[in-house]
Amino acid sequence: MSIRHLDVGAPPPPRPDDASQPGVPAVSRSRATSSAGTRRTLPATVLTVGLALAVLVARDSSPFRAVQLAVPVVAGAAVVAVVIRRAAAVTRAVTAFLTGLVGVATGAGIALPHLAAGGPRLPTAAGLVALAGGLVLSGGGTVVLVRRTRRWWRLPVVLVLLVTAYVSLFAGFVAVKATQVPPGRLGTAIPADHGLPYSDVSFRTGDGVTLSGWYIPSHNGAAVVLAHGSGSTRSAVLGHAVVLARQGYGVLLYDARGHGRSSGRGMDLGWYADADLSAATSFLLSRPDVRDGRVAVVGLSLGGEAAIGAAAADPRIRAVIAEGATGRTAADLDWLSDRYGARGMLQERINDLTYGLTDLLTDAAPPRQLRAAVARAAPRPVLLIAAGTLPDETYAGRYIRNGSPATVELWTVPRSAHTGALATDPAAWQQRVTSFLGAALATP
Repeated sequence: MSIRHLDVGAPPPPRPDDASQPGVPAVSRSRATSSAGTRRTLPATVLTVGLALAVLVARDSSPFRAVQLAVPVVAGAAVVAVVIRRAAAVTRAVTAFLTGLVGVATGAGIALPHLAAGGPRLPTAAGLVALAGGLVLSGGGTVVLVRRTRRWWRLPVVLVLLVTAYVSLFAGFVAVKATQVPPGRLGTAIPADHGLPYSDVSFRTGDGVTLSGWYIPSHNGAAVVLAHGSGSTRSAVLGHAVVLARQGYGVLLYDARGHGRSSGRGMDLGWYADADLSAATSFLLSRPDVRDGRVAVVGLSLGGEAAIGAAAADPRIRAVIAEGATGRTAADLDWLSDRYGARGMLQERINDLTYGLTDLLTDAAPPRQLRAAVARAAPRPVLLIAAGTLPDETYAGRYIRNGSPATVELWTVPRSAHTGALATDPAAWQQRVTSFLGAALATP
């Protein structure tokens, strides 16, 4: 019928998405109602997530820099909101799903560690908002996509969504968590509780960060930098310091940047740690009780990985003991495919994405591969200590040792958990570590 022959007094024909019209099938009315709801709810949620993310990226900056960082985030959220508001259902759902994954990964990567550590309230609150909004967006997008898919295609679509969510959330969560670190708090114990004299000290890194620590003076002319692992402070390695100090070594325990009482932005993959350890080495070499450059580094977990990397860059470090070191870059974990086959190869590709995202979120440059670092540090000796209850630690230790078999020693401690060798077998730890240090730091 031509438009000229329509009765202008008759009501307009029902639209497929008009749920209020009689004669429209119930399924169509349900879809229309759902579509209208998502058009209203999802854009508002996107804007809420965008504002939360803007707070997170700008929170530690000067007012001018905060505006520079926050405006693009809010503008990007506004563009996504418009797309979701105006686009077709499938495009709207895919956009909401992917945007939601960003909100979930970012929110969880910030809010959960800050909650656990009792971190500042602002990033915790903003992270929770981003997490909640991300769940709404990804969940809403998933529901629309499944409903719009023919029944026999639903299982493949759900599988694709699950795989996308797993890879994105794993990589995003790890990258955000590593670069948005809560400061952590010192424990109540101090060296004096163990009868050891000490001083509260501070020193500056080459890039201007002030690090805070304790120094126990040397009685044998040699000293050790003691580096803690991720998410902790110098308090976590006080027990190791007691053993070393009672053997006559000077011990410097310090909080890595962004941890405890040290300034700077924390980074839980240790990409700033080489600079921190170089400054710690300079501090020890300036001490009158440390003679003839007799300085070594003992590190646990991330601190051990940092010790290896620092020795490769700083020839003043005479020896390294690294307990629980596995890797801090994707290249450090290239052994996964050899050990686990196809599953390991898949994990290596996910690691590439994870560390690539991390590189985008931090100003620190990715450090040298640990296997290459021990080769670079040769002929200076390295002692790797692995947990007997974690076969992957021993495997990773072998992979690192193969970079310089002549200078790297691997000791696997039976029944030990991660960085638990001292607690598991105190006598063996003391004997092995002090014998290694005694040989490495002997007076030339």
